[in-house]
Amino acid sequence: MGTMQILTQSIKAEAHRLGFDACGVTEAKPVNQLEATRFKAWIHDGHHATMQYMENHLDKRLNPQLLMEGVKSIVCVALNYKPSHQLNNDTYQLAAYALGQDYHDIVKEKLYQLAAFIKDQWHDEEPFAYRAFSDSAPVLERYWATQAGLGWVGKHHQLIIPHAGSMFFLGELFLNIPLAYDSPIKSHCENCRRCIDACPTGALSLEGDMNAEHCLSYLTIENRGEIPQEMVGMMGNTIYGCDRCQQACPWNAMGSPTLEPSLQPKKELLQMTKEQWQQLSEDDYKRLFKGSAVKRVKYSGLMRNIHAVASQEETTDKNNLSE
Repeated sequence: MGTMQILTQSIKAEAHRLGFDACGVTEAKPVNQLEATRFKAWIHDGHHATMQYMENHLDKRLNPQLLMEGVKSIVCVALNYKPSHQLNNDTYQLAAYALGQDYHDIVKEKLYQLAAFIKDQWHDEEPFAYRAFSDSAPVLERYWATQAGLGWVGKHHQLIIPHAGSMFFLGELFLNIPLAYDSPIKSHCENCRRCIDACPTGALSLEGDMNAEHCLSYLTIENRGEIPQEMVGMMGNTIYGCDRCQQACPWNAMGSPTLEPSLQPKKELLQMTKEQWQQLSEDDYKRLFKGSAVKRVKYSGLMRNIHAVASQEETTDKNNLSE
């Protein structure tokens, strides 16, 4: 076994020791023409809605060599966030990824530790250099994860890891050193369309496109305006994000809950009632979601979502009484 293979195997072993559930390596080169064309068309058609940042640094997004000088390899990792504890069914719901602490910080801290390990293993004359990312730069994370053999992108546009599902945070280490590279694996979604059928707003399609303007995750998180009334009626009792496509995916039934301590929900969060949500003060919000990804929506955005769901429930109750 050559030196590169030994180093690559040791990197994967260390990634698992640090708590990552999957690790693969791919060569840092421009995105293939098919993916580049698809992404450009998605932007051109306006399916990214108001997420202007998706348009920025397009050249770097499609070519990692422009994002880090001298990059040769991309180490891709995945961290399981499938919750071991759920909110009660009779209260408002949050997307599973938001129940614990902010994944950006968790994944990047582990990546920094992995980079330190690699530096200690690197004995070449060329200086070691790296950059760490987790949903924090113009990086096509799911594309690189597929190139590194972690899984495939499902029809719900999430990375699916075989026999584990799609509830994973992704991260990348850009390295200026050569490694032994993995190969992509084929999709196993085949004729399944459960995620498409489960989407209440029609944001997903068999054509493979995803319209963010119709996605409840976009509407309740990234969207800074009011939620269209016709979409409010489809929110159900969820006030942050949406997991319906993932909940419908049969691969997610195979996954085990995360053991990562920082991704476990706070006891106070699990005990929240609808009445407490509706009366949530800004101070309570800051305390409850300190160090959480929910802070992205801000207090005003979360209360917008809560009031929208509560108003819809009230309307539904009145209609039921009048029948």
